Amino acid sequence: MKVVIRLFARARDLVGEGVIEIELPAGATIEDLRRQLETEHPTLKPLLEKSALALNDEFADDSSRIPLEAEIALLPPVSGG
Repeated sequence: MKVVIRLFARARDLVGEGVIEIELPAGATIEDLRRQLETEHPTLKPLLEKSALALNDEFADDSSRIPLEAEIALLPPVSGG
């Protein structure tokens, strides 16, 4: 299945795009998505360890299954002061 991921903040800067597509097998989990993102976009690896992923507007843990046509967002930590 094809999964569309919206990237924000530093993730967008590292990849150079705001939206990317990843191919995953049916029944894949958020953890599977993290691994595939690391493979296809190695510059994201350090950021992925600290980032949250939202699945259909809800924060998702790594065991969450990704349904067809899901909306996914990669949300890096925000710093400021």
